[in-house]
Amino acid sequence: ELFIFLAWKHCGLNRYSLPGKLVGRFYDENGAPTEALRQAEAAIEEALKFQAESEQRKQQFPPCNSEWSSAGGSRFWCSRQSGGVKRDWTGVPRKLYQPGSRGSRCVCVRTTGPPWGQPDSTEHGNRGDLDNPHLEEYDGCYPLAEQCVL
Repeated sequence: ELFIFLAWKHCGLNRYSLPGKLVGRFYDENGAPTEALRQAEAAIEEALKFQAESEQRKQQFPPCNSEWSSAGGSRFWCSRQSGGVKRDWTGVPRKLYQPGSRGSRCVCVRTTGPPWGQPDSTEHGNRGDLDNPHLEEYDGCYPLAEQCVL
């Protein structure tokens, strides 16, 4: 709901003339912002920050493609568009554990170059993000396989 309000606020301020402010939850009788408005704006800022961080994590660790069948079991694989994230690398499936979350999710991990966020680093083993401490290989899968069948 906060995103809807924010979108209306940005769009509405440019399209409509504002005759005044409605006294109530967000503005007092003098037209000054209330604590409720300040809290709502802080919540919106926090949500926007979380959304941007989530998008960054998705770029670093795009979700794997996956399928399940009773005959074949589970299959996870990576492609240059898996998880809806277009990129110039394929990656390998890994379990990603996020602090504060239960369980793991399958993500695609870069296998070459410097780690994420260190593009100019020369002190790396050309292993991409394989050494990230929040990642775990799938048991029974070749470490550099682009797909894993369990």
